[in-house]
Amino acid sequence: MSLGTVAVVGGGVIGQSVAWRAATAGHRVSLVDPAPGSGASRVAGGMLAPLSEAWPGEEDLLDLGRAALAHWPRFAARLTAATGGDPGLRTEGTVLVGLDSADRAELDRLAEHLAGLGHAPEKLTGRQVRALEPGIGPEVRSGLLLAEDLSVDNRAVLAELAEAGRRAGVEAVAGRAVAVRGNRIRLADGSTVDADVVVLACGAWSAGLHPSLHAVRPVKGEVLRLRARPSALPPPQRTVRALVQGRPSYLVPRAGGGLVLGATQYEAGHDTEVTVAGVRDLLRDAERVLPGIAEYALVECAAGLRPGTPDNLPLIGWLEPGLVVATGHHRNGFLLAPITAEAVLALLDDRPPPAPVLAADPHRLALTREPLSGVSR
Repeated sequence: MSLGTVAVVGGGVIGQSVAWRAATAGHRVSLVDPAPGSGASRVAGGMLAPLSEAWPGEEDLLDLGRAALAHWPRFAARLTAATGGDPGLRTEGTVLVGLDSADRAELDRLAEHLAGLGHAPEKLTGRQVRALEPGIGPEVRSGLLLAEDLSVDNRAVLAELAEAGRRAGVEAVAGRAVAVRGNRIRLADGSTVDADVVVLACGAWSAGLHPSLHAVRPVKGEVLRLRARPSALPPPQRTVRALVQGRPSYLVPRAGGGLVLGATQYEAGHDTEVTVAGVRDLLRDAERVLPGIAEYALVECAAGLRPGTPDNLPLIGWLEPGLVVATGHHRNGFLLAPITAEAVLALLDDRPPPAPVLAADPHRLALTREPLSGVSR
């Protein structure tokens, strides 16, 4: 296709990545969002961890995640070149830890599953875990080292994407979309935005914008931000993902002694209030893994809405003529942002997207009562 106008609905990590890359490719791009960077992407942990998220039966998601992970070093370098800033990419890897025998058995199952796919992690005793991360407490009995997994500072990435998009000529449209049909966006004030192609990237809010996206649902997650005080032990160097008597927890380090702690997971509609129980549970389990956080400052409590789908794969592809969808990334928005942007660029240019993205075809879920087939521009 010839280069034309593109309107991206949604200013999270997916929408901003798509807008920036489309603008650098020569498209005239507008980004429609009343407050870019203020949704779930702002409270994310920033883990780029397809291996530690692996689950039997989700091999397509693992393939997509590993392909996305390979994009990240170049994506981060491109961002830095565009802005001169730092997206906070960390390459130290991830340590998975467990406390009791049931947790150990779960880690063993994950290790066996990954080994069967050719990605055997290194098994660790509790003592070996503490040799890697001295702050981890004595209740931790076992672990796995996943050296390939990465992480980023989510807020640094959002800031760099916003600046890179501005420099590339992305036009900000500070309106709230209420409906998207084809290549037209209707805003809350009654006005419309038209483009040659609309890219719908509204995360957990997507279902309210187009009837075919009813399968996308909000999944609430609460996140705490901590900071090591001068009298406290420093945060771990690696991301620590823990099972605490079967309950998942993660601790993701940030520059300057910061630590992101998450994440609860609820089916609670569009509720974004932080609950006392959520904060209590997060701190209780994290302190058993990293006892030193009792001396940390509690800086922020927040909740975000992950866009879930029935099979945990995102929806990336043509939904109808003039409309591309890029949503449903659930826990993997930051991980999948670079490959999602590349896939959308390919679709805009009438090229096939990267092969692992084909599993994310939105029509696999029969999103409409009369599913479309062979949809293109």
